Amino acid sequence: MKAILIGVLGALFFSFTFILNHVMSNNSGSWMFSASLRYIFMFPLLLIFVAIHQRHRHVHRHIRQNLSAWILWSTLGFVCFYVPITFVADYSPGWLISSTWQLTIICGLLLAPLFYEQVNYRNQTILIRERISWRSVAISSIMIVGVILVQIPNATSIKFTTFLLSVVPLVIAGFCYPLGNRKMMVLVDNQLSTFERIYGMTLVTLPIWLVIFVLGVSSHGLPSPSQTLQSFIVAIFSGIIATFLFFYATNLVKHNQAKLAAVESTQAMEIVFTLIGEMLLLGIALPTPLSIIGIIIIMFGIIIYSMSNGLIQEKQADS
Repeated sequence: MKAILIGVLGALFFSFTFILNHVMSNNSGSWMFSASLRYIFMFPLLLIFVAIHQRHRHVHRHIRQNLSAWILWSTLGFVCFYVPITFVADYSPGWLISSTWQLTIICGLLLAPLFYEQVNYRNQTILIRERISWRSVAISSIMIVGVILVQIPNATSIKFTTFLLSVVPLVIAGFCYPLGNRKMMVLVDNQLSTFERIYGMTLVTLPIWLVIFVLGVSSHGLPSPSQTLQSFIVAIFSGIIATFLFFYATNLVKHNQAKLAAVESTQAMEIVFTLIGEMLLLGIALPTPLSIIGIIIIMFGIIIYSMSNGLIQEKQADS
């Protein structure tokens, strides 16, 4: 129960990303600042963390040894993930973005052939290309139905081009986020902790974030004090606190696949927290009954997927 409660708390802090991005968009804040300032603010905080533990030189050494891979996968995992998330805030409310974002689970499943599993065969370690778990895809496809239901009222009330701009970037981000982060986990191969890896990925993408920030200044002038503050809150709440809580919760139950699946399913609460937050802070109306049904289906799909995935891994471990 402790791990689940921590997971729910992590989902609460993650939801600030969607809520505050919507707030900044409503206040005419550029997505360029919403995207770049989060990571610019995160960098010194992460640097302090790794420096306190005297691990920054170790991270820097690892980056120098694999510089091109670090830049490629970090750009996909961070830049190509968060730029679309902030960009679509100009076209959709946060609850709609957080609901559609759950498709990243399915996107991640479809990326399996891009990774390899190490298998010992005749005293040799060979690499076998992973296969798509179509059973998991079928189970998680429940979420697609939910996302379609959530998007129907939105699609019928706006122009088709605007609808595409609110959905296509999220699909792109849905593939880039798991691809970049999983490739980075393979690259570091347990040589770095989670926060050290996040620090390294932030460091190598920092030039890109600075360029985006400068482009934002040249196009819109300096960011407003309110957008600067809100971006800092997102960096602290979502980038630092939520990440720490989620990984701490999963670490508590990492040896029990059923409990681990239960903790992972708590991320479905992001949708609920985002909706409540926007209703309180922005005064948005309650979504249509069709959208609410879609939200319930998405959350149900996440829970079913997490639980079934946990059972599959438990059986594999027993065998």
